[in-house]
Amino acid sequence: MAAEQTTSGTQAPSGGFPPFDTDTFPSQIFWLVVTMAFLFVVLWRYAGPRIKGTLSERRALITKEIETAQENRRKAEAATVAYETPLFEARERARAINNEYRETAAAAVKQAETEADAKAEKATAEAEGRLAKIRAEARAHIADAAKDATIEIVSRLTGERISTEDAAAAVRAAQG
Repeated sequence: MAAEQTTSGTQAPSGGFPPFDTDTFPSQIFWLVVTMAFLFVVLWRYAGPRIKGTLSERRALITKEIETAQENRRKAEAATVAYETPLFEARERARAINNEYRETAAAAVKQAETEADAKAEKATAEAEGRLAKIRAEARAHIADAAKDATIEIVSRLTGERISTEDAAAAVRAAQG
């Protein structure tokens, strides 16, 4: 089967794979150069400028988007500062008011303690005065009772009645 018959009736040359046939190299090189030149011209004149325009547009769009993002970031930072500044000032005012109330309350507590201490000292002094008076009255009553008891005891034991002054002197001598 060295030569096969084609549909037109002629026989194909038996040189192997046609592109490797050395007789057709010059025409293959010619058409390769023509095709490459055509592709170069098409890319250079039509596709290249379009690709370059698309890249330029994309670069411009990216640059614009970056600038917009930076501007938005600056605005957000300014808004954050504008938002946080009043909050900080409000916190500081609240702290100052809190400290003021704390100092006022501490002063009021101190004053109330001072007043309570003064009232307690006054009440204690009054109570001690009343106690001293009650003790004096109790001593007087005890002395009177002892005097009456002395008069009665002497009267029962001896049958004599002694005077109130003698009984008082005897009680005073016994006390000390």
